[in-house]
Amino acid sequence: MKVSTRRRALMTNGVLAVLLLGGATFAYAQLGTGRAAGETAVRTVTAARGTVIATVSASGAVESARSRALAFGTQGTVDRIYVKPGDKVKKGHILARLDDAAARESQAAALATYEEARAEGTSTARLYAAYVKARNAYRAAARTVAGTVLKAPFAGTVTAVNGTAGGPSGGTGGSGGTGGTGGTGGSAGFVEVADTGRLRLVGSFTESDVGKLKVGQEAAVTFDALPGVTATGEVTQIQPVAVTSQNVVQYPVTISFTTVPEQVRLGQTSTVAVEVGRAEDVVTVPSAAISTSGGQDAVTVLKDGRQTRTVVEVGVRGTATTEIRSGVSEGDRLVPPATAPAQSGRRQDGFPGGGPAVLRGGTR
Repeated sequence: MKVSTRRRALMTNGVLAVLLLGGATFAYAQLGTGRAAGETAVRTVTAARGTVIATVSASGAVESARSRALAFGTQGTVDRIYVKPGDKVKKGHILARLDDAAARESQAAALATYEEARAEGTSTARLYAAYVKARNAYRAAARTVAGTVLKAPFAGTVTAVNGTAGGPSGGTGGSGGTGGTGGTGGSAGFVEVADTGRLRLVGSFTESDVGKLKVGQEAAVTFDALPGVTATGEVTQIQPVAVTSQNVVQYPVTISFTTVPEQVRLGQTSTVAVEVGRAEDVVTVPSAAISTSGGQDAVTVLKDGRQTRTVVEVGVRGTATTEIRSGVSEGDRLVPPATAPAQSGRRQDGFPGGGPAVLRGGTR
């Protein structure tokens, strides 16, 4: 039996319709699966139990806690220099000497006058006045002779020699020295000595951080040029007066070293971190998971596929982790705030304008 042309066309169109409907259904199913998979790809972090340490930091240069810029006690020509930068010296070690011939001649003449005045006695006002004058002149001459010799006031390291043999006692502005190392008042001496066994660092802390510091707090010091090398110290002085630079208010704080690694040298750039808070065996979350709005700290808790913004009580805030005193329990899964710029109609916390988003599936 022959099928009419019209009926054949209707049958063909029906088959095509069924195929199109099936394809659309398959594509929709695939699209839905992809969307669900996209929705489940939520990055989470877990609240854990541990220790949180809060620190504040500043940078500075290593300097000696005891250093001196030494100068001769009189004017003259340098006769000899016994040290060079880097030399270790003991207390009383002779560092340099002036030509003292003229000074000793003056001392000898003053001594003769003094002895003559003593022999004449002090029975009258005139004799007494002559005696006092001669005595004082002799003492001054003796001080001048002593001033021709430069000695180390304490054991330490020579950090600069600012003169040469044959030159003036006032120095020539440096001869291979390293310059001042702190405690010299900014003026260079003929020889500069520093106690390298007593080092310190003066760091400038912001006004918000300095309020957390107290004398006696422990500190850790790292060095730009010495990776892996760490020294320990403690806060020994907090300046009460701020220093303002480019509208930034900072307070100088002295950190005295309690351990000094052998590799550390004067002038090295370093960073000091002072521990200002510690919480042990507490619930902790990554600091990046906490958002603050309207003075309240909150996290986004993921449970049964639902994201819920939860207000928390924060304790010690560390750089990497933060203590949570209430609002989150150990093991809770949290969704960190979105880092991408907020789009129109979405809040900074990543939720749509009305409230928390609800996921249709699980999470990784």
